[in-house]
Amino acid sequence: MLYANCVSEHFSFVDNPSHSLTEFKECFSLYDKKQKGKIDVKDLITVMRCLGTSPTHGEIERHLQVHKIDKSGAVDFSTFLTMMHRQMQQEDPKAEILEALRMTDKQKRGYIQATELRAKLTTLGEKLTQREVDELFREAKIKPNGSVNYVEFTQLVTLPPVDY
Repeated sequence: MLYANCVSEHFSFVDNPSHSLTEFKECFSLYDKKQKGKIDVKDLITVMRCLGTSPTHGEIERHLQVHKIDKSGAVDFSTFLTMMHRQMQQEDPKAEILEALRMTDKQKRGYIQATELRAKLTTLGEKLTQREVDELFREAKIKPNGSVNYVEFTQLVTLPPVDY
């Protein structure tokens, strides 16, 4: 159970605040090989990703610089929590999606054409298949003129997964 919680792609502090500190501590402890309350810097990115964030190597380097920690050093749990907090604050998928869609809305009316949205979803970033886009569009409220309210669409695609 402990390991499963650590590697769960869907767990995050935001999705489950009541269990987050315990989950963070459990996952951190798995990598605290010497049981001294610290993890090696080389394991930092893995632990952060296990807990639902997606830091790049550059972001890890910046976290280490802020805390004046050498790449061959170790991170204590308190510092780790601070790093996780900062990482989670900068990773806001809803805001990122909204900003990207707003940039395509030349008239600033809050709508994007479904054909343009489909093209973006199937060719940019983490590409979706046509079938996946079809499924999203079935749930989205596409207007008769083919436009989609991108604020509503963003809310739809960033809902937490159903937990059965």
